[in-house]
Amino acid sequence: MSTTAAAHQTLVADTYTPLPLLKGKVLVLSGVGPGLGRALGEEAAKMGADLVLVSRTQRRLEKMADVVRSQGSRALVVPTDITDEASRVALVERSLEEFGRVDCLLNNAFGIPPMDPISTIGIEALRAANETNVFAPLRLTALFADALAATQGSVIMLNSAVQFSSQPEYAGYKLSKGALAHLAHSLATELGPRGIRINSVAPSYIYEDVNKAYFDWLASEAGTTHDEIYAEKAAPCDLKRLASPEEVARAALFLATDLASAVTGQTLTVDCGEFHS
Repeated sequence: MSTTAAAHQTLVADTYTPLPLLKGKVLVLSGVGPGLGRALGEEAAKMGADLVLVSRTQRRLEKMADVVRSQGSRALVVPTDITDEASRVALVERSLEEFGRVDCLLNNAFGIPPMDPISTIGIEALRAANETNVFAPLRLTALFADALAATQGSVIMLNSAVQFSSQPEYAGYKLSKGALAHLAHSLATELGPRGIRINSVAPSYIYEDVNKAYFDWLASEAGTTHDEIYAEKAAPCDLKRLASPEEVARAALFLATDLASAVTGQTLTVDCGEFHS
């Protein structure tokens, strides 16, 4: 980690104290992985939630389950291909069998198509990204709807600030994230009468391992330093820094708490002030 980023993240860590705002709630986390996926699971457990952990990789799920349990919460590991309907149905059944309730579905899994101008990207690559980024969240939300209605629960779509960008290399990803934003609005209207809230979170650059390595690569290509790349990416932000995965996770999890009981159909942009809406 760069010196600049380390100073920023130490400050944030020193000022945050978790509260048991999710005690007694069961959260389903689709997309357990490094970076934001791990932070969502760990921060939810620190807030008292029990978790259903979902991804394709058993080993990754077991490691995350250990983290959740170390915080005193329960964890259920369910290896799942979220692009497969039978696997999605089995996930819902297993979650309710284990916990008897679901209070929040976090749709965090995502796929990124080639970072090329959208007119040059093959249809199959775009279709694959949409299967993960749009159709899987749609079907998971529909399948969990009865359980969420029973708890007056919520769905959180992990979107991206890429939806506000027009850079050609982001266009394929923006296609699916833009569709996900519209999906969230439609589901909020459709499921609202059942007491289900649907909200989205849109981070920009998250300062985690993948982007740290990306910044190292950019620095090597430009003949500059990691800190200079970090400063360049942070420059458009009001806070002049980038959000950590923990910060994005905490903002997202606010939407799962009873503090957000009247919040639905909204997108919370978590980007240290890069975009204003």
